Amino acid sequence: MYENVLLFIDGTWCRGSEGDWMPVKNPATGEVLARVARASMADVRRAAESTLTGFRSWSAVSAFDRYLLMRKAANLLRERADGIARLMTMEQGKPLAEALGETLHGADVIDWFAEEARRAYGRVIPPRKDGVYQLVIKEPVGPVAAFTPWNFPINQAVRKMSAAIAAGCSIVLRGPGETPASCAALVKVFVDAGLPSGVVTLLFGAAAEISEYLIGHPNIRKITFTGSTAVGKHLAMLAGSHMKRITMELGGNAPAVVFDDADIDVAVQVLSSQKFRNAGQVCVSPTRFLVHADVYDQFVDGFAKAAEKTVVGNGLDPTVQMGPLANDRRVEAMEELVSDAVAKGATVKTGGRRIGNVGNFYAPTVLEGVSSDSRLMNEEPFGPVAPIIPFTSFDEVVAESNRLPYGLAAYAYTRSLKTANMISSAFESGMVSINHHGFALPELPFGGIKDSGYGTEGGADALDAYLNTKFVTQIGL
Repeated sequence: MYENVLLFIDGTWCRGSEGDWMPVKNPATGEVLARVARASMADVRRAAESTLTGFRSWSAVSAFDRYLLMRKAANLLRERADGIARLMTMEQGKPLAEALGETLHGADVIDWFAEEARRAYGRVIPPRKDGVYQLVIKEPVGPVAAFTPWNFPINQAVRKMSAAIAAGCSIVLRGPGETPASCAALVKVFVDAGLPSGVVTLLFGAAAEISEYLIGHPNIRKITFTGSTAVGKHLAMLAGSHMKRITMELGGNAPAVVFDDADIDVAVQVLSSQKFRNAGQVCVSPTRFLVHADVYDQFVDGFAKAAEKTVVGNGLDPTVQMGPLANDRRVEAMEELVSDAVAKGATVKTGGRRIGNVGNFYAPTVLEGVSSDSRLMNEEPFGPVAPIIPFTSFDEVVAESNRLPYGLAAYAYTRSLKTANMISSAFESGMVSINHHGFALPELPFGGIKDSGYGTEGGADALDAYLNTKFVTQIGL
């Protein structure tokens, strides 16, 4: 059952203090599933105060005891995964298998950070004088404000929560109002595992008001955001004015380069499955398909066939491979991007249309002959639309790959080790994957460069963003 979703403030599940609610819709049917509580500014102020109390108690807990609690939370998430996945599919639209995979992956993320917290070592620096001790100590940075999107309701939140909690920080999470139930279920596993009051807070409501208040509040010492580049830049500016530490995982427009010596069948299979995963609503989704002219027709034909075979429908149907877009705005955005590309000379190979009159379904779409000045080649589409263009030289494809200010993910397919090494070095991107899709495991760095963000949310480096480095030097008297 999908029930009304509450806020979680100071250890209590509660309605908003002003009694406001927001509807939660099923993107596959258009029906209202339930409501989610909307936080008032009084609620946000209470959250900012309680998170400091939570931080003071939690930062005093040993890394080993934090580890034990987090392992319990991870196991609870696995036990509840089937029910949580169903909620996610109902509110977000992705196929049930994808929702279940995301939930189970979230448990692995919790486990990873639980283990890393036990190894947040400092160090001893050799002194220049006898009797001097020089110590580097790692301490939690303080209360964290986190802002997460709707496309991966658990995956985006669990990285931020796990890193903060593992490091000994408290966290105020502004969750996605469009997909609140699965995010709330994630918070609940930590609460049920025994997390003290004030360590985690969950708010839903006006993004701009909540973010601006929390970023400016003196109790908050660290900001982490996943979302669009435009919003991320604005939040980074606000954080900078208050000297707050930031992690920004922002938008992308990932090039996918297919060289003439690539295994075309493998390239088609992997790239098409990744393009249409979560209906293309993935920040690292392959976006601009740059294919060598000698294999262009073969790749386009194969990719179009893969698109046409993709089963689109309600994600609760086990035969469905791609669900609806998350909301009406995404369907309208696809229609505008495709219309713009066609007006500038592109040809629709397959798709290019809305499916049905109920739900936010859009056909997997392949476009040929897309002009470089079309919006699709310059903006993050965040949908199941694949523009494919040919290239003839290495320098040409490198120039196109690096033309945009984004630098989150990049892909290439080639049988040549020399070419793989050359393109890996040439890509201006925080993450590069050759001949497969190898991102987002808990132990791997996840983050971009340029306009795609700052910092990483995976791997050993991620914990550092939640820790201060303190230097202590002393001498015996």
